[in-house]
Amino acid sequence: MTRREIAVVGSGFAGSLAARVLAVLGHDVVLLERGTHPRFAIGESTTPLANLSLERLARRYGLADCWHLATHGRWLAHHAGVRRGLKRGFTFYRHHPGRPFENAGLDSERLLVAASPSDDIADTHWLRADVDHHFVREAVAAGVDYRDRVELTGAERAPGGWRLTGTRGGEPLGLRAEFVVDASGPGGFLARQLAIPSALDRVETQSALVYSHFDGVRTMPDVVPGLPDGPYPDDRAAVHHVIDEGWMYALRFDDDVTSAGFLLTPRGLASLGADAPDPAALWRAVVERYPTIGAAYDDATPRTPIGFVPRVQHRLARAAGDGWLLLPHAYAFVDPLFSTGIAWGLRAVERLALAFEHGVPNAAWLARYDAALAAEATQIDRLVAGAYEAMAHFELLAAHAMLYFATVSFAEVGQRLAPEDDATWSGFLGVGDAVTEPLPGEALRRLRTLSPADADARRAFAAWVADAIHPRNVAGLADPSRHNLYPVDLDTLIDRHALLGMTRAAVLAALPALRGMGPEPDLSQIAGIGSRR
Repeated sequence: MTRREIAVVGSGFAGSLAARVLAVLGHDVVLLERGTHPRFAIGESTTPLANLSLERLARRYGLADCWHLATHGRWLAHHAGVRRGLKRGFTFYRHHPGRPFENAGLDSERLLVAASPSDDIADTHWLRADVDHHFVREAVAAGVDYRDRVELTGAERAPGGWRLTGTRGGEPLGLRAEFVVDASGPGGFLARQLAIPSALDRVETQSALVYSHFDGVRTMPDVVPGLPDGPYPDDRAAVHHVIDEGWMYALRFDDDVTSAGFLLTPRGLASLGADAPDPAALWRAVVERYPTIGAAYDDATPRTPIGFVPRVQHRLARAAGDGWLLLPHAYAFVDPLFSTGIAWGLRAVERLALAFEHGVPNAAWLARYDAALAAEATQIDRLVAGAYEAMAHFELLAAHAMLYFATVSFAEVGQRLAPEDDATWSGFLGVGDAVTEPLPGEALRRLRTLSPADADARRAFAAWVADAIHPRNVAGLADPSRHNLYPVDLDTLIDRHALLGMTRAAVLAALPALRGMGPEPDLSQIAGIGSRR
């Protein structure tokens, strides 16, 4: 029976990157994959916080490709063969059944929030088939024992760790490992083997998903001529089409393939008469209700069969225990709204790596990790559930979204200036911040008790948001004079230096780092670090 120090189950980007970092640290790692690469996957949109995690991993462990993949410009210069899309920000439109999107100029139901000031340092959409495969290859190059076509069927605690059993390509497989990292996804290996109870009853958000990748999708400016200029091209973003039944994401890759999917509420799904839905028919039924979305997708063709997931949410009661832990996607998932998945997964990889610099994590560290993921999953859920409540009226949704953008923009600025270890363990999405942590829960409570049709109630909610985020609003958000078009505004950041606990001069001196344009580290000096233990 093969012996390895650490077994990582699942070779998506998080599992492969975790296995690779552990190998760089000198650990003996096996990476187990049920399928093969390249493979189709969704969950593609990054954010500045995800990019910061990649940069920290690159600097600390000498991972040059992670540094290059952290911005669109560096990616094109160094890894052009790994397909990706340009993401300049977050775009929202509100559509109404049977009516084309109304281009009312600056008063349109349209919200654009920039995440970067230029294409060169922008975020990206990851074509996961390429990106996941890239990280697997890099893990193998770092010395990871990678095995695909593995079907694990058993996990038993044994002296010194775990005894894993299963098959590979139909042949028996046996492994011993001191520690197991589960990156296998919802209802994954350890959830089954350890009978970890579900905690789905804690999750407020409920949505189904119908999705695929498409060729031939037209852009919004193509189907709605004359849209006012925003801080970036509308479709070079994580595009959110908000509809009565939920919302639609559209992520355009640089080769103009588009990843698209509808997240449908239970009521929205029922309104489509979809008790036992045929995915392609369900897709057509939604598109046909909204003329502008229909115009964009009329000539589009799916690259893969349209898929359907009756509920995308999952959550378990535990994320870690003696000799094991789950990476975020194996532990919990809420919804792709606000693009939290990649950033949260990379933050967990950072935490894991820091722990294994000193050997196998002890009980206190595992308890800290478990508590952090539980709090962060709840925070994501409350934020997203509030957004679904706010979708009934665009004014409410635009106001509610400011909670997310204020929280992450403040965190981004702080992480560009803070010590790396502190950033790694800072709570995701405002957890642990006395100002921001309570806001999603309070917003959800307020939204569930107001009437969306009441204009005074909508204005009162927007005013509450503006006041609540003020201590963290370094980006000039919740400003009616912007007409829901928010560029990256460094002048406002400088003016609000006191919110960062900094002088104006200190913020001015930090501008290169805040622009994401600091000097490239000499990763060659770290690449051979070997074991840090």
